[in-house]
Amino acid sequence: MSAISRNGVTIDDTFAEAFGMSALGLIITADSAKWANICATVMTGFGTSVIGAGAECGIDRQLSPDETPDGRPGVRVLMFGFSPDALKPQLLNRVGQCVLTSPGSACFNGLDSPTTMPLAAGPRFFGDGWQTAKKLGKQRFWRVPVMDGEFIIEDKCGVTTEAVGGGNLLVLGRDRAGLLEVTEAAVAAIAKVDDVITPFPGGIVRSGSKVGSKYKGAIASTNDAFCPTLKGAVTSELDADTIAVLEIVIDGVTSASVADAMRAGLKTIIETGAAKGVTRVSAGNYGGNLGQHHYHLKDLLP
Repeated sequence: MSAISRNGVTIDDTFAEAFGMSALGLIITADSAKWANICATVMTGFGTSVIGAGAECGIDRQLSPDETPDGRPGVRVLMFGFSPDALKPQLLNRVGQCVLTSPGSACFNGLDSPTTMPLAAGPRFFGDGWQTAKKLGKQRFWRVPVMDGEFIIEDKCGVTTEAVGGGNLLVLGRDRAGLLEVTEAAVAAIAKVDDVITPFPGGIVRSGSKVGSKYKGAIASTNDAFCPTLKGAVTSELDADTIAVLEIVIDGVTSASVADAMRAGLKTIIETGAAKGVTRVSAGNYGGNLGQHHYHLKDLLP
């Protein structure tokens, strides 16, 4: 495989293969930024991979009071799934269990789209008949009585089927601590790009996977070609000095947002990586046969 060297880091001439997904956005507000973030963090928890978590979820960005519907501090969260129908139970459970229950919270649509899905269809019934509806312009909101006052929730939220899941960067290195530090910095750079999330813990996944398994019923298994301890047992993709690989997985509301995020992460890795023991950047794909979206690393170089 040919490669390009930038600032002491080798960039493989390969591509990340990503998939079409559905996505929705929510704006969560509270009396303080602290509580908006607590609510959003809990609501997006266990939102790493649709393989086992049901939805891929994360915080997109912080919102100032002048950016939210009720003039309070807020957070925009994104949820990704294979289809709008797959997102419905995730939305119901996460909003009902994590947003309705959080002190001072309110929940609003966070994605402009001509296609909508119910947002308040479950939580409003918690009002046990005491809930009331109010229409402001074209939007309907529900007021649900709770013990600290009222829970305000918008009736519907926008959903898109043009989202992309699975953009990725594989970061290889010869020093574990330095590799993690650089990958963290890349995630921080990606966080500045709107309309994307990195759904794994801290934005980083060490358990990159391949399709299929030797075990019946398992749909994914460890990416053995990138496992340092298996260099002598499998056809390895790793250099002799590579001792660890970390992956950043990126989901975006649009294909362009995923490309922008990968570009930002790659730029940070190139600028800071060599001094911290990062040697290469690669990407995960399935030969181009599964995902509709291909992001070639050479096209994303700064």
